Amino acid sequence: MSVELPILKKGSFYFIKDADTDFILEDKTKRGLAVKETSIDEKLNVKADKGMIHDMDGIGYWVPIRWYFSKNLFTIEKISEYADIMEKKYVDLRELTCPEDNV
Repeated sequence: MSVELPILKKGSFYFIKDADTDFILEDKTKRGLAVKETSIDEKLNVKADKGMIHDMDGIGYWVPIRWYFSKNLFTIEKISEYADIMEKKYVDLRELTCPEDNV
């Protein structure tokens, strides 16, 4: 059984959690997606758990599920900036694909 980490901040599409040596930014849209690898995220240059999603043609894509930001290198404010960018991306996508839900 795993211990649930304290949530420092949350949005509609993310959690920022407090671990011992890291802040963890977790993408809520990837809940339930199995972690297939842990490697360096190309965009943020931090360790990330990644899963595989497939498009209609069966082509697989690696997607980050959660990112690990060292407390020695990152502040909660900086991670919040990344989280806000992710939040805006998903809000914009929702408005584009489901405009009637946003009335």
